[in-house]
Amino acid sequence: MGNLTVGIVGSGIMGSGIAEVAAKAGHTVILRSRKQESADAMVAGLETSLNRQVEKGRLEADVRDEVLGRVSATSELSNLADCDLVIESIVEDLDTKLGLFKELDGIVKADGILATNTSTLPVVEMAVATGRADKVVGIHFFNPAPMMSLVEIIAPLTASDATVAAATEFATSCGKDPVQVKDRAGFIVNALLFPYLNNAVRLLEAGTANRDDIDTAMKGGCNFPMGPLALLDLVGLDTSLSILDALYAEFADPNYAAVPLLRRMVSAGKLGRKSGAGFYDY
Repeated sequence: MGNLTVGIVGSGIMGSGIAEVAAKAGHTVILRSRKQESADAMVAGLETSLNRQVEKGRLEADVRDEVLGRVSATSELSNLADCDLVIESIVEDLDTKLGLFKELDGIVKADGILATNTSTLPVVEMAVATGRADKVVGIHFFNPAPMMSLVEIIAPLTASDATVAAATEFATSCGKDPVQVKDRAGFIVNALLFPYLNNAVRLLEAGTANRDDIDTAMKGGCNFPMGPLALLDLVGLDTSLSILDALYAEFADPNYAAVPLLRRMVSAGKLGRKSGAGFYDY
């Protein structure tokens, strides 16, 4: 495969995490955010992460400098024109993503692959919004991308075998364990995980057990690293609700119908760690 020029669109934690992973693998990375300040902040965040690894003895200082030398920041989509691969990691909203894919299609070179980091939304809709549906694929990294070994490669009906193979090869080059999955809402992980998380909220709402006992039971009984309610707080209750809503819209399975308590908590602004309070206080 060799080293690629990889564009990453989106200024959140996922974008900078994917940038770190790709740059460490030897790829050239162009980070794009709508504002130059937020693009620069992503590079600064990446530098902080690498410095921490140097301090802990996990990374040589000269390797850190090489990795940073492969990363640049921009506010202009036009600077992604020569990318071999562009990964979109913006807000989980289909209309916003469709607009971006149409724009990227007009900018990125004809043989460039356009990928989405969506965790739930239909990749095929993004593909058909472009004139290169065969070159659109899902590459779903998990948060935090530098730590998590899994990447889901999502093959919409429109993607060519070559595109899916190239996406898989890219994930492998980044030291990840890719799994291939068909383009159905939730893919593998979220399709199995979110009914479980939703049912944990249902147990709490019904008064079957209290918060701490639910989380302790799943850690001690299933050997999970954290309980379901703590995990919901980590993911974000608003993000979790939108994933459940997308799953329910696709399958109309009662298991995917968000428990009223979850919806009420989101309405109240109790979103988990990021808002300072969810099922736990932070």
